[in-house]
Amino acid sequence: MTSVRVWGPGVGAVVVLVATGAWARGSAGTGVDAELWADVRPAIEARLVAQAEGDGYGESEPALGARWFCEAEALELREDDGRVRAGVDTFCVRYGVRDGVLQECGGAHHPQVVRLERDDENGGGYHVVSQEEPPDGAGYASWEEDHFGVFAENRLDGSADPAALESEARAHFGLPTGAPVGDC
Repeated sequence: MTSVRVWGPGVGAVVVLVATGAWARGSAGTGVDAELWADVRPAIEARLVAQAEGDGYGESEPALGARWFCEAEALELREDDGRVRAGVDTFCVRYGVRDGVLQECGGAHHPQVVRLERDDENGGGYHVVSQEEPPDGAGYASWEEDHFGVFAENRLDGSADPAALESEARAHFGLPTGAPVGDC
């Protein structure tokens, strides 16, 4: 009985520390293979931009020169025999320019599961073979639960920082680094 009183709290403390460490690793870092992510990310982001084209405000105002800029964050990444399953958080914004001001003309932010295959015929890169995203409205939360692990799901907080996309858009349109951002 004495050993249970002595060891019990110690074992409980170790369990709490291990669980906290696993949670912190899952919420602070992606825990994905950085080299594999560097290989598949361009294909994912190119697909996002291609799918967004022709959609959103800015199409009716050609003078804006609006175009989509997209980024993806890896939440989960798994490779098996040249096929990759990527659970990603995607963020796309359509930017244009009016009178030297970067104009934000729309955007989208949601998780996706993208499947890719190695494309040995075209330089060994990857190409997207399928992608899934949650339904609008009812079913969104359950889709996330069904398609992402607990740690990845915890990083799907609904917020996105547009700073990187704004910088990319400013560079694309030849605007200075501090150019203001307005709404279309």
